Amino acid sequence: MTTTQQAGKQDLSWLDDVTMTELERNPYPTYERLRREAPLAFVPVLGSYVASTAEICREVATSPDFEAVITPAGGRTFGHPAIIGVNGDIHADLRGMVEPQLQPAEVDSWVDDLVRPIARNYVEQFEDRGRAELVAEYCEPVSVRSLGDLLGLQSVSSDKLREWFHKLSVSFTNAGVDENGEFTNPDGFTPGDEARAEIQAVVDPLIDRWIEHPENTAISHWLHDGMPPGKTRDREYIYPTIYVYLLGAMQEPGHGMASTLVGLFSRPEQMEEVVDDPSLLPRAISEGMRWTSPIWSATARISTTPVTITGVDLPAGTPVILSYGSANHDTGKYDAPTAYDLHRPPLPHLAFGAGNHACAGIYYANQVMRIGLEELLEAIPNLERDTGEGVEFWGWGFRGPTSLHSTWEV
Repeated sequence: MTTTQQAGKQDLSWLDDVTMTELERNPYPTYERLRREAPLAFVPVLGSYVASTAEICREVATSPDFEAVITPAGGRTFGHPAIIGVNGDIHADLRGMVEPQLQPAEVDSWVDDLVRPIARNYVEQFEDRGRAELVAEYCEPVSVRSLGDLLGLQSVSSDKLREWFHKLSVSFTNAGVDENGEFTNPDGFTPGDEARAEIQAVVDPLIDRWIEHPENTAISHWLHDGMPPGKTRDREYIYPTIYVYLLGAMQEPGHGMASTLVGLFSRPEQMEEVVDDPSLLPRAISEGMRWTSPIWSATARISTTPVTITGVDLPAGTPVILSYGSANHDTGKYDAPTAYDLHRPPLPHLAFGAGNHACAGIYYANQVMRIGLEELLEAIPNLERDTGEGVEFWGWGFRGPTSLHSTWEV
């Protein structure tokens, strides 16, 4: 199929020239054009159809004519059965495995005691210095340490947890394919393979212990909850979902915090409002998640029957990548979507997905971000971006600032 043929009247041959480097560096121009010219289109470098508007992303995510499928690079990274790419009884079991610890009432019972001491510890390490690189020194460490402790990985350093999620991200987003559907960079999966081997070397002994002596950790609960007495889930069955958590669930709150800070730095008067009234933080975070969605284009669906979406006929078995980060910049839904605006009307966004595969940890992630930013801005209310350093965002599947240099008067 050529892009001219698949578009019918619309010539989309320009999509043949789109590269993964271009999408990783800045996907917005490509997706702005897609939303305008072909909101559901086949993108050759991805080897898949791509949904780019809020309406189509939501329609595909919630349609009974589609079910979840993991992208080829995601499947190569996580293995089977990863919670984001399965359906039916397996999906129901995996959601039933992870969701009890993530219900709002349950999260409220422990999240403050978990996250606030971690956030305070990291703030104390630099608050008297007058400057910090907040992605590496605060946002990512608070995110990975909180989830690591929840999972039961207290023995793993925050630096190692960050290393794991960055390596898994490199592998998961190694999505480029040639005209035969073969990966153009097979070596791009090496970092993920290295991370998985290290993770298993650490987690296997813990699983051995938790099988015999259950503890109040998430992974221990995953082994035992809902199983007949004396039975546990096989480790091979839960490992793909552990990898999902060690990438997506570790990445999302950290990059959500960082993107929210960049947005607030772009509107100093709104930063001042949030510092003066921390009750505005949930709204600030929601806008940050819309403005730069941490999970930008990492989920997909596959048609289970021939279906027509926005005039495009899709045979059964056609994958569609859901670009939620593009949907959250849809000018048909949001005014001036490229701007961060705390006072934007509170419309729902798709940063956490939609349908029965929407993120299971929405409430938990929002609480981690809220507590993290509360502690940071309470300790350093005069926080400013270091204008001598630029802010570069990176990523197509997962997106966030690569660094955020900040200063303040001590």
